[in-house]
Amino acid sequence: MKKSNIVTSIDVGTTKICTIMADVVDGVPRVVGVGIAPSKGLHKGLVVNIHEARDSIRQSVKKAEQTSNFKVETAYIGVTGRHVASNNNHGVVAITRGDKVVRPGDLRRVLTSAQLVKTPADRRLLHVIPRNYSVDGQPGVKNPVGMHGFRLDVETHVITTAVTSIQNLVKCIRSLGIDVEDLVLEPLASSEAVLSDDEKQVGVIMADIGGGTTDIAIFREGSIWHTSILPVAGYQLTRDLAIGLGLPFEIAEEMKKKYGSVMPVINDKKKKDDTSPAISQDGHGVSYQDLCEIIKARVEEILKLIVLEMPNTDYEELVPSGLVLTGGSANLSGLAALGREQLNMPVRIGVPSNTYGIGDMLQDPAYATSVGLLLWGNKYHQRGRISGGGFPGNIFKLASQLKKLFG
Repeated sequence: MKKSNIVTSIDVGTTKICTIMADVVDGVPRVVGVGIAPSKGLHKGLVVNIHEARDSIRQSVKKAEQTSNFKVETAYIGVTGRHVASNNNHGVVAITRGDKVVRPGDLRRVLTSAQLVKTPADRRLLHVIPRNYSVDGQPGVKNPVGMHGFRLDVETHVITTAVTSIQNLVKCIRSLGIDVEDLVLEPLASSEAVLSDDEKQVGVIMADIGGGTTDIAIFREGSIWHTSILPVAGYQLTRDLAIGLGLPFEIAEEMKKKYGSVMPVINDKKKKDDTSPAISQDGHGVSYQDLCEIIKARVEEILKLIVLEMPNTDYEELVPSGLVLTGGSANLSGLAALGREQLNMPVRIGVPSNTYGIGDMLQDPAYATSVGLLLWGNKYHQRGRISGGGFPGNIFKLASQLKKLFG
């Protein structure tokens, strides 16, 4: 297979594995290969069977390589699951040189200071993201390089993960002869694909409702404000349908994808038995109204859990841009309307659209993380080193930590 300026992302999800390969020309990634395979050996974002997970990843990678005629050598990998934790931290350093000019080395020092937090032995840093800087007490500085001052402060968002969970995921990737270029928290990746710079600046909450987890990221003033992972998502929707309607899990999943809606067409309970249309899949028949009501009840719970992640209930002040829903479950008919009705805030469906080449099939909320990982990787591919100021350019890569963990 021929070699080129290739960037690869692998989204290891609970329901599917998606590998995307892009040829970068003049800084613009052009999708040349896509490989999608059913996911096995994972549950709620965690590897529970290494052999099955590895085989699923291998199938996805092989399909992408066949499509592109390139070989996957390194890749950006998404991380999610309840083992992910985050908090905000503060760092400060003195500018001791005679000219008192802030230089890139000072940014590295202050970010190193901000990551000196007590981390248990079973956890490792994933990201240290600068939210904002201040120089001699002047807040709101986005890029302090070149400014004069005696003291440099930074507010950071620190994300940590469980060592064993990361080791199991990386082991699956490396066993296929693929090096891990970087590990990226999935809601940060999804935000790259579906959020605009204006939304991040004004204030927005994004929720990626996937198969096993709902990944949440809140942005304000152009930087990450809060991240969290909820262990409730599409799997719970399907399970409720299977139990409530007496269906096999696979049939319930197919019915959810084919007929699922959060806006039942019949509201009069007295008429439901007489007028509710019936739907069937592989010989299993159920009431369309019952199907939609079960889905709606669970989705309402998920929406409530999403807004509970916000530090206060004043949505208009915290996130004026509202809620952006993405992920496979965002394809449910009527979801945005239900969100606006229940939460009384702007709600839209986030669809990745900035892909070129053969990436038309990726213009679906289900591929937000996959496309976001590619866009994230392309940014690092172009920089090649830590750059100064702002999100997401100033994030500590995990390469050195991976070397320590896995030799």
